[in-house]
Amino acid sequence: MSNIEGKVALITGGANGIGFSTARKLLRNGAKAVALLDLSDSGGESAAADLNNEFVKDCAIFVACDVSKSDELKEAFKKVIEAYETLDIVANIAGIMDDADWEIMVDVNYKGVVHSTVLALHTMGKYKGGNGGIIVNMSSVAGLDGIPIAPIYGGTQYAIVGFTQSLAHYYDKTGIRMLTICPGLTTTAMAARFMATKEHAMDLLDEETAALAMAHMQKQPPEHVASAIIQLIENGKNGAIFVSENNQPPFAVEVPSYATLKIPV
Repeated sequence: MSNIEGKVALITGGANGIGFSTARKLLRNGAKAVALLDLSDSGGESAAADLNNEFVKDCAIFVACDVSKSDELKEAFKKVIEAYETLDIVANIAGIMDDADWEIMVDVNYKGVVHSTVLALHTMGKYKGGNGGIIVNMSSVAGLDGIPIAPIYGGTQYAIVGFTQSLAHYYDKTGIRMLTICPGLTTTAMAARFMATKEHAMDLLDEETAALAMAHMQKQPPEHVASAIIQLIENGKNGAIFVSENNQPPFAVEVPSYATLKIPV
């Protein structure tokens, strides 16, 4: 039985890049509707119109929302429920990579994911009278292995992995599968802005070193990551972590128990 057919999905960062590609692939795989949450200047209205023209009328809506602001997220969830009466899938894709302005980055990358996840749990969770569902939180390979050229960004990605893995333990209560996608370097506006920046945090990194490091990473298009997200939604067990990198097929990883990693000192 498909986990996408006839379902309603909410996608943060949905107007562009991985978020928009995921919305399109969800509709191609039979989703009933997608709600694109993104900033007011993100081109979200045009993105939703493109999907409505490609598929069926009213299968997509745009809701202007800054995920770093909890009140805006709460109102956005309310608008999606008013539009489609239900919610089955929440994909938290919105994120930025900017160690020089790290407090805003933490608000978007971690607090935004936490706020959206809590709202999704309260909306879909069986313990709140919902029918259960699926939450996909986007981290990064930087959340599994660190990233020296953006250590604060890497910290937010580790936080997303730990947060999502912790919530996976409540599946019996919530009926919600908690899933994590960890892409490698992807050709998105976020990556382009990072490469164009002239400032970095803590005076540890210069732009030449950053550009050289990024140049040695193999890139992949957003559509490739979106395909991995579809596979994760369809096939990933609760708590699954999928990696999508180097334009290769996705693979699952397990975070080992620290007890199995003991090294005598």
